[in-house]
Amino acid sequence: AAGRRPRQALATMAKSDAQLLMERETRVRYGPVDHDQFGYALKPGNSHLERDCYLLRTTDGLSYCYRKGEGITICRADDADLSEERLWLHGSVYSAVACINGLLPVHASAVAHDGKIFAFAGRSGAGKSTLIAALGRLGLPMFCDDTLVLDLTDPGRIIGLPGHKRLKLTPQAVEMTGAEPQEKVGEDIDKYYAVAPAGDIATPLPLTELIFLEEDSTMAMEPISGAERFIRIQDDHYTSHLFAAARQFDRAGQFAHRARLASQIAMYRFSRPMDVRRFEDGVELAASHVTRIGRD
Repeated sequence: AAGRRPRQALATMAKSDAQLLMERETRVRYGPVDHDQFGYALKPGNSHLERDCYLLRTTDGLSYCYRKGEGITICRADDADLSEERLWLHGSVYSAVACINGLLPVHASAVAHDGKIFAFAGRSGAGKSTLIAALGRLGLPMFCDDTLVLDLTDPGRIIGLPGHKRLKLTPQAVEMTGAEPQEKVGEDIDKYYAVAPAGDIATPLPLTELIFLEEDSTMAMEPISGAERFIRIQDDHYTSHLFAAARQFDRAGQFAHRARLASQIAMYRFSRPMDVRRFEDGVELAASHVTRIGRD
């Protein structure tokens, strides 16, 4: 199985154009943010993406403005909750920057094996982060947590950018996976940053498979085929809405985009009971599937 040595070797490789672009476009400065720049006053708890600009105003005193080529400006109100600042920055704001620059963020956590990405998608609370932490205990390094950013510039393959977020786990997930907990994510958030047990990958890799996590009374790993692949790619997460707003596809363009993803990414349905007593069985099945595919 893959372990820490692949991470060390891959980390020495030159960064891709997409990585360099995101580093450049996500540079941060602090200063005033104009909430009226789109012709109306953006209220707290709202965001707006238009052309090459994204504006976010949170309910906890933080405002973010990104403009292509200019980086991100953050404005802190006097009563801002600074414990939330990096969560918004690495979440909605980072995803918006990616979308405006032609990259596709997907709501998924992933591991790497044999130079390929295996991503696990599912609703919030489906156990994506917990699963990749447990797979790390078996030697599979983390590629990303919660958000997988895809570079679509090569028509022959889809490349994932290594994760920009740290692994976040609930206290129960820390106990179940044996991951090393660090500081708390936020004052009012019952999660902890954690060290990925097998390290993490620092270089782009091709996305090989997207595995959808589902709850069921039985445990199974089943391929997804036919029209269901096209339907599955229509994610209802905020990241997909940001991408649609940024790209402004017409109907034909939207169909072509989804058809490409559906045809180039192998998909599986991973159903399992949400029972802690069956957790290790699920981890073993996922690990067996990933390493088997990697050897094919």
